[in-house]
Amino acid sequence: MKLIGPFKQIVTLANLPLRGKLSDEQLEIITDGGILVKDGTILKTGNFTALKAEFSQIKLEEIEGEQVCLPAFTDSHTHICFGGNRANDFALRNAGKTYLEIAESGGGIWSSVLHTRKASEDELLQTVLERINSLISLGITTIEIKSGYGLDVENELKMLRVIKKAQSFTKATLIPTCLSAHLKPKDFTGSSEEYLQFIIDEILPKVKAENLAKRVDIFIEKSAFLPEESRNFLLKAKELDFEITVHADQFTSGSSRIAVEVGAKSADHLEATIDEDIEFLAKSNTVATALPGASLGLGEKFTPARKILDAGGILAIASDWNPGSAPMGNLITQASILATFEKLSTAEVLAGITFRSAFALNLEDRGTLENGKKADLVTFKTDNFQNILYYQGSLKAEHIFIDGEKV
Repeated sequence: MKLIGPFKQIVTLANLPLRGKLSDEQLEIITDGGILVKDGTILKTGNFTALKAEFSQIKLEEIEGEQVCLPAFTDSHTHICFGGNRANDFALRNAGKTYLEIAESGGGIWSSVLHTRKASEDELLQTVLERINSLISLGITTIEIKSGYGLDVENELKMLRVIKKAQSFTKATLIPTCLSAHLKPKDFTGSSEEYLQFIIDEILPKVKAENLAKRVDIFIEKSAFLPEESRNFLLKAKELDFEITVHADQFTSGSSRIAVEVGAKSADHLEATIDEDIEFLAKSNTVATALPGASLGLGEKFTPARKILDAGGILAIASDWNPGSAPMGNLITQASILATFEKLSTAEVLAGITFRSAFALNLEDRGTLENGKKADLVTFKTDNFQNILYYQGSLKAEHIFIDGEKV
């Protein structure tokens, strides 16, 4: 057992609702704070001086200088296992080329598929660990990672095995998701519907047998999979006991409604979601995950986060770090910019990258600093927690703790 502190401020995020809008006045802020930790779990938060007096023989991990402490962040949507680079796509997009033109010239998702297939497991492992460490340095200790750049049995399993192996090299929590339904691969001779059945018959049973992922995702879009075939695929994946999540409403509306109807844990993107579907989504337990990195990378509008919260929805914010549409990977920068355009309170942003994003991954043991929760913490060298979003990512995390241990 040990006491960590003192902190100028501890922003616990305790006692906040899972859904709906939040004001900064609802935040519990402990000044001169300390956090009591045992076996990786928080036992108590409170005044550091009082806790030190109450537990006089306890081991101390003293924090120097003025620092604020928050729950470590969760990035609930990433594609950080990939080979190659698509800087040329970004340059072409900014020069006025369309997504279709870029894809036809050899870019797009298929370019990442070819590079990922070519990469060895060791090469993929090295690069995914570098990206994991980069996210940890930002204060992110829970990271969802998708497959989806293999798109055949051998290479989808290769990606998921790499993610599983990466877990043995990091203290961060990795949550693998099978996104074999990213798009129909060019070398698959059948229809989109036949490819989705191929995933059900040939890929998911092997994923399950090797315990490589418990979650399945699909990209519902005109350029990927159509709504009705996607609905059938998701229901079949649920019958195989997979949790489901959906790439929904990125360019066209309607698929977020399917996500709700089939009981998806989250609907991610939502840039094109219409008002009537916002109401439908907000009344459900499906988390609405905003991906501002994709909006920035593609020059598209942002997820209607303000409307989702005002309607009572559960809003998470994730980076979508991927080689094509969202190459930045800096969750704090993205969330800060989203807050500016969507007028989100600091409390709403912090909730969206902590306990609400953890809920999107079916993890309710983290994201707040209170008794019984996982002792994953992030500190920033500042006297005011508001500076974290104010500096839009340029204020770097000072210390990161996983299970109460500094990493």
